[in-house]
Amino acid sequence: MPGANVFNYITFRAALAIIFSLIISALFGKRLIAMLRKKQVGETVRDLGLHGQKEKEGTPTMGGLIILSAILIPTLLFARLDNVYIVLMIITTVWLGTVGFLDDYIKVFKKDKKGLSANFKIIGQVGIGLIVACTMYFNHHVVIREKISRAKETAMINGQDAGFTELPKYAKEETKSLKTTIPFIKDNQFDYSSLTSFLGTHSKKLAWIMFIPIIILIVTFISNGANITDGIDGLATGTSGIIGATLMILAYVSGNMVFADYLNIMYIPNCGELVVFMSAFVGACIGFLWYNSYPAQVFMGDTGSLALGGIIAVFAIAIRKEFLLPILCGVFVIENVSVMMQVGYFKYTKKKFGEGKRIFLMAPLHHHFQKKQVHESKIVSRFWIIGIMLALITIVTLKLR
Repeated sequence: MPGANVFNYITFRAALAIIFSLIISALFGKRLIAMLRKKQVGETVRDLGLHGQKEKEGTPTMGGLIILSAILIPTLLFARLDNVYIVLMIITTVWLGTVGFLDDYIKVFKKDKKGLSANFKIIGQVGIGLIVACTMYFNHHVVIREKISRAKETAMINGQDAGFTELPKYAKEETKSLKTTIPFIKDNQFDYSSLTSFLGTHSKKLAWIMFIPIIILIVTFISNGANITDGIDGLATGTSGIIGATLMILAYVSGNMVFADYLNIMYIPNCGELVVFMSAFVGACIGFLWYNSYPAQVFMGDTGSLALGGIIAVFAIAIRKEFLLPILCGVFVIENVSVMMQVGYFKYTKKKFGEGKRIFLMAPLHHHFQKKQVHESKIVSRFWIIGIMLALITIVTLKLR
């Protein structure tokens, strides 16, 4: 078929994925919002004394279904489904989307404001974290290609390859490795097996003892961070889109030998296919933002927010950039930490002084600014600006050694 070869190009399929994602968001979103209104699937708002809060009462929720559809359909159409990283991302999207959907369903249809218990949410997040960690550790398709050391290059020049002026800077063989990217240290690389070096000769074989819990913690923390950030119109959606675009760039350069060599970063075979998935993710966020920006016509609910955070965490783990998440997901992190600080300080002061005190006027942090009478659209815009700055810093860290 003439022109069929263009489908071999990741960039072409990524472009199609983002276009289809936007179309699905626009068409499916409008229909879903109308259906949710008809079925009176509206948000029940707790009175927190925030300006404009009561006006949100009855706004359709469970709009995360728009996001999930706009991610999964283009991925199934344009990504290579025999790629282990794509399969992992599909499982993550469906898994956490289901956990979030159950939570929203209980809140809306069972009229239980508490929704799914916190323990079940944690079990769901830990479960997908365990799947991801085991896949990254045990699956033989999850490999990297090591750079050839200068000593080896010299040996090749002096030996049988002396006639060649250009040498491959990567080994021909792909290897299993627990190396990942971490900024500000030599070569920007960190090996998880170094955490079990105290075990001596068995350190590499038993590295999973440290690797799996760390991966589970990352997935749970970032997923909860996105969930907490989804408190005002467009905040979690726009922030996720910015993070997604950055991860898409990182996946492309990490999966391309030429760019990886030029930037002197880890080359991960087959991870370039993730660009197609993340293109759909970014398109889904932009498309949903059309309806979710202030004043929101629909809320994503936990169906969307848990999935967004989990997807970001797992994607970063897949391209071995998980230790860049504290910078890249700085908005999620500070929102999460603000709640932990508020709760921790309140309990501490109540135990010590008999009366609980607060650090912020209200947590998470965006509610603190709402209490200070800052309009929510301004809060969202400023958080987006911070998100863009953090994204640029994240990319720059690749060259900081």
